Amino acid sequence: MDKPIIEYIIQFSIPLGTILCGIVLGWVFKRFIHHRLKKLTEKTDWKGDDVVFDAIESHIVLWFFLASLNIASNSIPFLNDVYISYLSKIIVSVLILSVTLAVSRIGVGLLNFWAEKQGTDLPSTTIFVNLARIIIISVGVLIILQSLGISITPLLTAMGVGGLAISLALKDTLSDFFAGLHILLSQKVKPGDFVELDSGHMGYVQNITWRHTTLMERTNNEVTVPNAKISAAIVKNYDKGDPSFSIRVAVGVSYESDLDHVIKITEEVASNVIAQIDGARKDAPAVVRCFQFGPSSVDLKVYFRGEKYGDQHPIIDEFIRQIHKRFKSENIEIPFPIRTLIHKNDQQ
Repeated sequence: MDKPIIEYIIQFSIPLGTILCGIVLGWVFKRFIHHRLKKLTEKTDWKGDDVVFDAIESHIVLWFFLASLNIASNSIPFLNDVYISYLSKIIVSVLILSVTLAVSRIGVGLLNFWAEKQGTDLPSTTIFVNLARIIIISVGVLIILQSLGISITPLLTAMGVGGLAISLALKDTLSDFFAGLHILLSQKVKPGDFVELDSGHMGYVQNITWRHTTLMERTNNEVTVPNAKISAAIVKNYDKGDPSFSIRVAVGVSYESDLDHVIKITEEVASNVIAQIDGARKDAPAVVRCFQFGPSSVDLKVYFRGEKYGDQHPIIDEFIRQIHKRFKSENIEIPFPIRTLIHKNDQQ
């Protein structure tokens, strides 16, 4: 009685030992070899290798476990060829799924890296990221089904017919989807741009999803616009090309003022504003020009250059504060319109 029990223990100890060795080898490989290689890749200029090593790190031990389980399956007692075949298919399916998830993460990481290198903000445009994941995972699932002996030809046919029916039912949704692709590829707008639509909506582009584009107005109100409308709209992109923006501020002084002195004071105040406000272009001095004879004042216009559209508000605010204070100290009058009303009382 003791001899068979000892034999069973020996027979089971071999596959269990093989599996345990695989797990230990996987941990050692991950802890030392992979860790050292990852440290070396961090010193390279190309960040793509960092993406690859980060993606496979969480799968290393699993891959070693699956390899050792496949080796040990041939020595497991009471496991005939049929069960070994089933186990092998399960191991292959899990391995393909793990590799698919790793490749999906690598693909998304490389896509984000490419977008960052191109100067775009693709990580916040979820449409490309989700599309890449769907394609890679779909291919992985088809490979798993094929490895299990399931014919994918009827499935592909059914998917084609079903896809046609879905495309007809979701015409508007698909229109928004492909419009989103067009927006991203043409870079008509991108996250971070300040845009104005022909509908009158203005704001910063927050995100471009598969269905809509989100704008954040200066009042912190969120505007959601379908991608198809963005694609067909007339869009004024203030950050396209040279994002610097011309800022114009009107100033009026009384007719008794010395215009040369007024212009000198205004230029000094404008220079101080440019030096103090971060959004003002330091390489573009302010320009002061007499504009017109107004009803009660001589009107001047002061021109600044801002780094981008949103910088105009702090520049205008600071200039008005300083010019009002300086004119007051210099006894320069800022007139206001005066209307004289004559009431005629007709007496019978």
